[in-house]
Amino acid sequence: MTYRSIRLSALAAALLALSACAAHQASSTVAPQAPGFLLGVWHGFIFPVAWVFSLFMPDVAVYAVPNNGGWYDFGYFLGIVVFGVGARKSGTVYRERVVYRDRAIEARKIN
Repeated sequence: MTYRSIRLSALAAALLALSACAAHQASSTVAPQAPGFLLGVWHGFIFPVAWVFSLFMPDVAVYAVPNNGGWYDFGYFLGIVVFGVGARKSGTVYRERVVYRDRAIEARKIN
């Protein structure tokens, strides 16, 4: 076996072992009124406030359990990344950046 095939075999074995750790739930255990996609978006959007409140109030949680699974998780992700904390823009705008590699920079002596 070559070094490359050994690495690919080890990677495949590691991925298979990690996939065995993935949690799943039976669809019959999800209540019809369990939070879904839209509540996931809302909970993701208010995550920073809910997290601060959860530090001081034991009744406040940042994630609804039980929920309806993948759709809630996807909404939660979108709420954080797209609409919530991750949606902030950087204040830095670069209009033009010129780099001269062929010019020497003189060192100034600071007294």
